[in-house]
Amino acid sequence: MIFEDISEMAGTLPAMGALAGLDLGTKTIGVAVSDSMRQVASPITVIRRQKFTLDAEALLKIATDRGLTGLILGLPRNMDGSEGPRAQSTRAFARNLSRLTDLPIGYWDERLLTVAAERALLEADTSRKRRAEVIDQVAAGYILQGALDRLRYLAQ
Repeated sequence: MIFEDISEMAGTLPAMGALAGLDLGTKTIGVAVSDSMRQVASPITVIRRQKFTLDAEALLKIATDRGLTGLILGLPRNMDGSEGPRAQSTRAFARNLSRLTDLPIGYWDERLLTVAAERALLEADTSRKRRAEVIDQVAAGYILQGALDRLRYLAQ
């Protein structure tokens, strides 16, 4: 099932269990996962995009191996809040993925998150080559951490 708002998704999640954050790009998918207490997001990998079935297979393998209880996809909105082709592509990916898994899927507004991830990597004095390799998984970490923080706030 797909949820537009993280607060709607919160009611369907078990009290504990790891979540994954996904930063969908045209060439890669950045993946981050949380601990089972949903406190901290950790970037884990980048999946090189091939075709949907292979991408979904790789994601669902991670979900199974890590016992995930839900997926959070970064939704790339324009600065004015409207949605362009990238957001439509993300929504299509979510629809197709929801046909293959019972895991709840939610969206998180990812405006400016890639900029924040890039800035964090620059501050850490990461080389240009290394930044290119890890930027998507770091952005996925920012997406997931934002959602985790919101879920924690909703549980209060």
